[in-house]
Amino acid sequence: MIKWNGREYRCPVEVTMEVLSGKWKCLMLWHLHDGDKRYKELERVVPGVSQKMLTQQLKELERDGLIIRTVHPEVPPRVEYTLTDLGKSVFPILEMMHIWGVNQLGLVEREE
Repeated sequence: MIKWNGREYRCPVEVTMEVLSGKWKCLMLWHLHDGDKRYKELERVVPGVSQKMLTQQLKELERDGLIIRTVHPEVPPRVEYTLTDLGKSVFPILEMMHIWGVNQLGLVEREE
């Protein structure tokens, strides 16, 4: 058995799947790689996500140590989400998913 983050797993792939599972988590991490985002910014870049699911999955990403939630003492309060080093370490997996999707769809990526 593998113990990580207070839970037990049988395989490292199971840990990865647990951390990245959820319809919106990978998209949130993908967009956070571009820089810190506020809640409403994440809501805009992840179309179709409900407020409940966005909040739940942000809490799970924070619990698993992939993001940091920072509340700025302002009126009204400003909340920003930032990738941790652990969250940044997931980016190569997301990049490979992106490349795989581009290849499967027969898309040609633009040079930026």
